[in-house]
Amino acid sequence: MEREEALNLVKVQLTDHRYQHTLGVMETAIALAKRFGGNEQQAELAAIFHDYAKFRPKEEMKEIIVSHGFPQDLLEFNSELWHAPAGAYLVKKEAGISDPEVLDAIRYHTSGRPGMTLLDKIIYLADYIEPGRHFPGVEEVREMAKENLDKALIKAIQNTIVFLLKKNQTVYPDTFYTYNEIIKKLED
Repeated sequence: MEREEALNLVKVQLTDHRYQHTLGVMETAIALAKRFGGNEQQAELAAIFHDYAKFRPKEEMKEIIVSHGFPQDLLEFNSELWHAPAGAYLVKKEAGISDPEVLDAIRYHTSGRPGMTLLDKIIYLADYIEPGRHFPGVEEVREMAKENLDKALIKAIQNTIVFLLKKNQTVYPDTFYTYNEIIKKLED
């Protein structure tokens, strides 16, 4: 699918602010793919569609999770996680995207997962560091992402976990599992 067609499909699903975020994620994902040897076309497509379901009704996302074999424990955690797996399903169904790597990168861009692929890491990190993001710690992660994708990813996950803990919110287990796996890899 060409960039303009993809952007047109996504634009009607998002607010103007979220569409600008999506453009930032797209440019960041392409840059990270170039820097770390990823597939630029897959990075572009996954970035464009990563928030496709962000503004769908919670009941619709819940129904997709229940009906289509997604982990049911997602429903026990913050609904902000739901748009990622629901989005992967809807992108396949409504936009005709069938590349499993692109769909997985969309599915795991909020939680991470053990065994993250290069594309998964690129989309997770691009979503975190795109130029429109402004919060404590983001600049440090941006700098780290110039040199080492895994170290930047670890810092982003650490920041996310600390943020959730300070707000007394639950942390999805796959986020911890992702953190542990990458930390062990970096220690080897």
